[in-house]
Amino acid sequence: MLKLRNALQHRLLEAVAQALPLPAAVDFPLEPATKPEFGDFQANGAMGLAKVLGRPPRQIAQVVVDHLQVDDLCHPPQVAGPGFINFTIRPEVLAAEVEERLDQPRLGVPMAQPQQPVVVDFSSPNIAKEMHVGHLRSTIIGDCIARLLSFRGHRVLRLNHLGDWGTQFGMLIAHLHHVAPRSLSGREQVDLGDLVAFYRQAKTRFDEDEAFQEHSRREVVKLQAGEPESLGAWRLLCQQSRQAFQAIYDRLDVQLVERGESFYNEALPQVVEELEKARLLVVDDGARCVFLQGMTGKDGQPLPLIVQKRDGGYNYATTDLAAIRQRLASPDAGGEGAERVIYVTDAGQSNHFAAVFQVAQRAGWVPTGCRLQHVPFGLVQGADGKKLKTRSGATIRLRDLLDEAVDRARHDLVERMAQEQRQGEEDFIAQVAETVGIAAVKYADLSQNRTTNYQFSFDRMLALQGNTAPYLLYAYVRIQGIARQGGSLVAAASPICLQAPQELSLARQLLSFDEVILEMEQDLLPNRLCAYLFGLSQTFNRFYDQLPVLKAPDQSRPTRLALCRLSAETIRLGLGLLGIKTIDRM
Repeated sequence: MLKLRNALQHRLLEAVAQALPLPAAVDFPLEPATKPEFGDFQANGAMGLAKVLGRPPRQIAQVVVDHLQVDDLCHPPQVAGPGFINFTIRPEVLAAEVEERLDQPRLGVPMAQPQQPVVVDFSSPNIAKEMHVGHLRSTIIGDCIARLLSFRGHRVLRLNHLGDWGTQFGMLIAHLHHVAPRSLSGREQVDLGDLVAFYRQAKTRFDEDEAFQEHSRREVVKLQAGEPESLGAWRLLCQQSRQAFQAIYDRLDVQLVERGESFYNEALPQVVEELEKARLLVVDDGARCVFLQGMTGKDGQPLPLIVQKRDGGYNYATTDLAAIRQRLASPDAGGEGAERVIYVTDAGQSNHFAAVFQVAQRAGWVPTGCRLQHVPFGLVQGADGKKLKTRSGATIRLRDLLDEAVDRARHDLVERMAQEQRQGEEDFIAQVAETVGIAAVKYADLSQNRTTNYQFSFDRMLALQGNTAPYLLYAYVRIQGIARQGGSLVAAASPICLQAPQELSLARQLLSFDEVILEMEQDLLPNRLCAYLFGLSQTFNRFYDQLPVLKAPDQSRPTRLALCRLSAETIRLGLGLLGIKTIDRM
């Protein structure tokens, strides 16, 4: 109800200015009411002015109410408690807002002003290592944030900072020499199969064979020098990893632009050079580093951020600094021109990003008004409260996790159809199982506060009751069923008239969508939207269970059909922002 709130806020400030002898304008905020019995909005500014004016807050509140001109928007405001002012919007005003939103694809959510170029850095798996459950949160949360910011009108670049460079490639290329030497010359196309197994074999040889270790080190030197055969082997490894990654991204409906670590290789010497010019670099034990301000070790001394190792090599920090420099630089200078850069990684990297951001600021690479932001998240845990792993203690592959979710969704669907004596084509069963299974995994993650750990449970996430994707999808399916039963969800010519308490409650919930989206944009917490959609689905189900729709009286049917339509559109748009598809039957 953003538009109504803004209108009331404007009139409230006018009334305060007229009613109170204050030398300057004051803040008299209007907030959503904490409970339905308090109306739609509350203002508590009278408490803050009590000391300033030397008068009881209830008296101040009443004087403000006496000067308010809001009869066209709400019932007479009420002074309550120690000095709250409660506002309840008139039903006809709510009805007009509902009617207006029926013709708005954005459902009342305004475009951002100003609209910014934004980079969202998320997912970031490593070449030759399969995506596992640890990549789940970064990928799902990052995609949701990118969807939200794009919806608000920002120009979003979705970057995948692939781990596609580093000393481990020497080991992998040396192993490739052993198992498929013909592939190095390009004379033979090789499918390396399970790259995770390939990586483990290489690592085992590296740990046990000194000659292999020396061979691996030579391959690193060749790769960094741009030797054609080494580069060809590196490209082969990267290509096969990308194919495996893309299969996961397609299944999750996630789009990314690759900017791997290798993309920034040529810029690394210049990063060190510019830090030197800025007089930030210090040589410590042969390494070149920047000592951090406000970040100290156990000995109380400033911590160093190493940007060039004693052997002349670079590390993750150097690459991240090069990435920041590139992303914030203007397009004329070959950069992305971003005004906001968001990194979605686990909370364990918080100190790393705090250090990198500080060095970038001190180097002068962050233009005024630009923002670097780390969006941390907690761990995915098993039922035992420990990091989620297989029974053997291995990391769970993301592909296997998604397969199991879909298999379980399929089993639940087939079982339910048998109980309801329904028949379904195989294509229908496969589509519903895939949609519900993937939705359940995504929603279970996004519905948790991202800053905390959460326990992974297939049973909970696939339940038809509670704050789950199947529950929300079922609410959407119920509405689509109305159309199949002959109830038109097309906007009716009759004006909307909200009378029953269930109609008013649903209308209020629907009209809160815009404020939830704006709050989520500020704190980048997807669970805000999940909580809203869950509450909306609960409110709709009560409305649908307690009031007839298709058999409603003629004067009520158009209003109830309109509320059903707006509920479906809100659930569909909200789930879409979470990266979740809807279905018409399940």
